[in-house]
Amino acid sequence: MRISDLKRLFKKGVGILTEPLFLKPYFNPKIWGGRKLETEYGFDIPDGKIGEAWIISGHPHGPATIENGPLKGKILREAWHEDPAYFGPQHSQEFPLLVKILDAEASLSVQVHPDDAYAAAHEAKGELGKTECWYILKADPGAYLIYGHHAKTHEQLKEMIEAGDWEHLLRKYPVKTGDFVYVPSGTIHALNKGIVALETQQSSDTTYRLYDYDRKDDQGHKRELHIKQSLDVTTVPFHDPKLDITKEQVTGGRITTFVKPPLSPHFAVYRLDVDGTMTFTQQAPYTNVTVLDGDGTFSADGKDYPIKTGDSFLIPNQIKTWAFTGKLAIVTSTPGVDA
Repeated sequence: MRISDLKRLFKKGVGILTEPLFLKPYFNPKIWGGRKLETEYGFDIPDGKIGEAWIISGHPHGPATIENGPLKGKILREAWHEDPAYFGPQHSQEFPLLVKILDAEASLSVQVHPDDAYAAAHEAKGELGKTECWYILKADPGAYLIYGHHAKTHEQLKEMIEAGDWEHLLRKYPVKTGDFVYVPSGTIHALNKGIVALETQQSSDTTYRLYDYDRKDDQGHKRELHIKQSLDVTTVPFHDPKLDITKEQVTGGRITTFVKPPLSPHFAVYRLDVDGTMTFTQQAPYTNVTVLDGDGTFSADGKDYPIKTGDSFLIPNQIKTWAFTGKLAIVTSTPGVDA
């Protein structure tokens, strides 16, 4: 922590910041959404088709709100700018990560996201590119993703898109509950119906729709497509990323490492299966936490905080050691080397 940050915090009467930041999600209605965010995770969601819970978000299009402590009532984006000591050394202008839970009652559009360079040149100031990943929380029997494509050249990609030859262009990828899928920018992809996923991504809301099944929204309008941008940013040919998923038995449970730098420069993502007490020492400027299942406690600085299915919180930089106790399934993420 910078000395100037400490002086400013003590001047405000905040003191050393050794409690987690619990977050209230932002809920996003979608034509493909459902009600599982309420029935499966206990969220108090609005009426209608709710597709996304932005559970850890500093993005202006869907900010999460801090629910406890001296920053109670602030959105995470405000805290990032106004209270930097919570987050350690900062290298990015905006909070760099976004964590969501998505309920695909129907299929999402087939889409692709830009990298940072393309987003900087063509999107709003400060908007990042979008590399993301999915941890499949639930998948109906026979569920699959659109993940990648079969075009060998950009010319072939353009021809198949113009011909609407989706059957031969798009690659179907079967998934089941518990699968992990890494989606670098430039990857054509879509969650399909019958899937609930936890998504960890760069903090970006830039999506280029390639195909939307010719469906219409509630007002009878087809959603906008972005064919030129999609052609500009799609990686050709497509290759599956080479992941190195590892599992480690530790005191109190098991840690699964899904992805981390250098393969993923933007974030690291882990699953914790806690059965007892699992202790940690800070390895990153801050840590994002989402409880997928179970009840237990988070302990830090001599205090215990009850946690349960659906809770999300941020472990700030001032917490150097902590513990999870109970029988819990948790996904955590930390910022990458570029964030």
